[in-house]
Amino acid sequence: MAEPKITSLDVARRAGVSQSAVSRVFSGASASADTVAKVRKAAEQLGYRPNPFARAMITGKSRIIGLVVAYLDNQFYPLALEQLSKALQDKGYHILVFIASNAPDSISKIVQELMDYHVDGIITASVGMTNDLTRRCTDAGIPVVMFNRGQDGSGISSVTSDNVTGGRRAAEFLLAGGHTRIAHIAGWEGSSTGRDRQRGFIEGLAAAGHTPLAIIDGMYNRDTAAQAARDLMTRPDRPDAIFVGNDHMAFAVMDALRFELGLSVPGDVSIVGYDDVPLSAWPAYDLTTIRQPLNRMVEATVDTLLAQIDDATRPSQKIEIDGPLILRGSARKPHRWTDEGF
Repeated sequence: MAEPKITSLDVARRAGVSQSAVSRVFSGASASADTVAKVRKAAEQLGYRPNPFARAMITGKSRIIGLVVAYLDNQFYPLALEQLSKALQDKGYHILVFIASNAPDSISKIVQELMDYHVDGIITASVGMTNDLTRRCTDAGIPVVMFNRGQDGSGISSVTSDNVTGGRRAAEFLLAGGHTRIAHIAGWEGSSTGRDRQRGFIEGLAAAGHTPLAIIDGMYNRDTAAQAARDLMTRPDRPDAIFVGNDHMAFAVMDALRFELGLSVPGDVSIVGYDDVPLSAWPAYDLTTIRQPLNRMVEATVDTLLAQIDDATRPSQKIEIDGPLILRGSARKPHRWTDEGF
């Protein structure tokens, strides 16, 4: 037969305190150091584990945060989830991770599940939110912070790198390297990050009197990006440089250029990516890329969400964090380049 379940009343009897004192200790409410020591010692002796849902009914706080991510193929997102999870756990929160597509039905179902769990807040990583979902979260009193994605007019806080400046920096770097036929394999047109990086790239070229040779939507997909590279290199005026909307696609582009088409990177064509995931530093790729400042983005995301949990009237924020260009071997180095830029 199963052993009887240990309750807070059992802990109270063992510790010689009231049941409400046990509740205060495990809810984080005010309690004397002596009471906390007695209750935790009794709980450990009895093997008691507080029920988070029962605690949420009492305190109105579940201490649970929902993390929703669209896909994990891109190496940037497992790193981001790991750091977000650790940062939140360090603050005393539990984590629920959901994988969603960007289809409205998929996201709507997951948001409803998170509401059923009475989460205190939601972080979405590269996931779009419709106005209807925004209203549902607002009505339920659940703050949302979008990570690496923004949504103008949504009223949702967002934390991204400064994607426009990053795209502009890539264009300026390639122009300084003497490139004249610069193409862009962009991120998904439906994402703010893809659009902003593309906008910055176009603006950077325009400031020097240039226009992109071509822009192809790579959909943040390896196969799509590789085919885009093949298509670009069959042009009579094929590019001498390609700015790729993230590292995940850039690796596929480099593989297609080198191993299928027999081209040299950067001898025949320079490649610049975006993210600076660990794989970009491997000798096999040695990818020049715009770094997303992940540590600072995670810190800003957690701080913003917890501030909104503590104060429901706190206005939403749009935070953009600048990241540097990391020079490696996949792109021609400008003559005027120094460690501080050019």
